[in-house]
Amino acid sequence: MSRSDSCHADRTAELDAARLLLARMGVSPADLMDNPVQKPPLPTFAEYVPVVAAAVSAGSRRVYGSYWTRVVEHWGPRRLDEPTPSEIQQLAEHLRARVVQRRNARGGRSASEHFIAALRCLYRHAVADGLIQHADDPARKVAKPRRLPSTRRAVPDTRLAEINQVAATTGNDPELDSLLLRLHTETACRRGGALLLRMRDLDPNQCLILLREKGDTMRWQPVSPTLMTHLQGHARDRQAAHANDQVLRHSSGAPISRRRYDYLWERLGAHLPWVATQGISTHWLRHTTLTWVERNFGYGVARAYAGHATSGGDAGTTTTYIRANLNEVAIALATLTGEAHPLTEPLNGQK
Repeated sequence: MSRSDSCHADRTAELDAARLLLARMGVSPADLMDNPVQKPPLPTFAEYVPVVAAAVSAGSRRVYGSYWTRVVEHWGPRRLDEPTPSEIQQLAEHLRARVVQRRNARGGRSASEHFIAALRCLYRHAVADGLIQHADDPARKVAKPRRLPSTRRAVPDTRLAEINQVAATTGNDPELDSLLLRLHTETACRRGGALLLRMRDLDPNQCLILLREKGDTMRWQPVSPTLMTHLQGHARDRQAAHANDQVLRHSSGAPISRRRYDYLWERLGAHLPWVATQGISTHWLRHTTLTWVERNFGYGVARAYAGHATSGGDAGTTTTYIRANLNEVAIALATLTGEAHPLTEPLNGQK
């Protein structure tokens, strides 16, 4: 028997088996053609965006919320399976062209990237909810714009001193602004971590604060005794009395928001033109501190100081063997600030 005859025989056998199965089920091939299964229509973007917004974390809502609003504005009545990858790309370019040009703008690339990420998040939930198949997700077929190298870098000591001097002598609340700068310089924390700091997150006995940052990560970060004293005094003087009260507050007692940071750097830029020209921001302080830690204590300690994940990424599994502990981070902080730290005492006392 030739190969083609064998394939034909196998095909015939499969068809016979299928007909036998359908016959036992009481279904004819004509029934399959005449009565296709009717699936319920998919929800519209206007219907489904609130569902996803309620399911994600507060951080994701903050990042993606404005882009989901744009999606509803443009595609609100449309079903989830209607937009094509080309239409998604077109809308991404539309939003990119209309982005507000700020001093640190980079041609709207970030807006395009976040829009596509917001849609991918939306469709991931649609796949998980069984509304569409993974292969039918149009957002994953659209490439994000390539990220440009960051322009941020460590701020020289002389420039950092200028920033702190202006913050401490200008504005409507120099005490608050000086505290913010010291907090970020000592801990290299992100802005979100500082804003989420609560009274229950302060451990004065060990001079530690609990930071909650991107990706729902949490870590204990050493701070100097001086900074801990100022954080406690600041919170007490500004009516933070309960465990869940936010630590950082205006002189009125109201908790601060991201707007305080915007006000601070706009004011610094008005007094120090190079701050405005280069687009210096709080994240530059993170670069400054982590660069110093890496140069003086190595990559492993800098990675732990930053609170970066210890697996995955370009570093690979090597980080398993160079992971630094909290005592080593405290030693780096003590060297940076020139103050002894409680967590360094056992190590310093070793023979």
